[in-house]
Amino acid sequence: MATRVTDIMEELRSHGNPEAVAGMARYGIRPRRALGVSLPVLRGMGKRIGKDHKLAMQLWRTGTHEARILASLVADPASMDDRTAARWLQDCDSWDIVDQCCGNLFARMASAYANALVWSRSKSEYVKRGGFALMAWLAVRDKKSPDGAFLRLLPAIRRESRDGRNLVKKAVNWALRQIGKRNVKLHRRALALACQLATSPDAAARWVGTDALRELVRPDIMRRLKDLKR
Repeated sequence: MATRVTDIMEELRSHGNPEAVAGMARYGIRPRRALGVSLPVLRGMGKRIGKDHKLAMQLWRTGTHEARILASLVADPASMDDRTAARWLQDCDSWDIVDQCCGNLFARMASAYANALVWSRSKSEYVKRGGFALMAWLAVRDKKSPDGAFLRLLPAIRRESRDGRNLVKKAVNWALRQIGKRNVKLHRRALALACQLATSPDAAARWVGTDALRELVRPDIMRRLKDLKR
């Protein structure tokens, strides 16, 4: 009798699309094992399955790209420990799995802010990206934490803005932009940091700052912030 994970893997394969796998390369996604299943299909499966932490561990161990994204959707944040979360990031072979894990799972863990700061210092490209992707997701999803929680992330953004690895500097930039769009006070602080980085002698930091400024000074963003201030 087939196990549940076997059934789910068969379902994933039935949704596979070789053309989609080939298209991943255009976005810098080159996983070792991919089926080409779309994210809406994976989200639908995750909603139907519900939280099942044991199943998530089994799906992750398959090493299949889409199974790992599905694992991030069905894993229970309350059952996920920090060591396993870091190991998952170490296992990653594509930036999109890192980002999905952070948005679907790691941002919902009680230790999310602490993990973001710890991972931001990692030498591993994927773990470090995870730290800053987690910051970005927290800025979007966490509606309750005070500004101080995000202000404590800015020194890590400043410090690691000089990391020239593409996957890292883009995540650092993403975190800075999302924090800056959260409210008026954080916008002011993020904008000041972006200005500092934009004039840095370091090429990576300069790119992070300059690119962030393009979004943080957009007229529609400024109008939205003015409305929030009223």
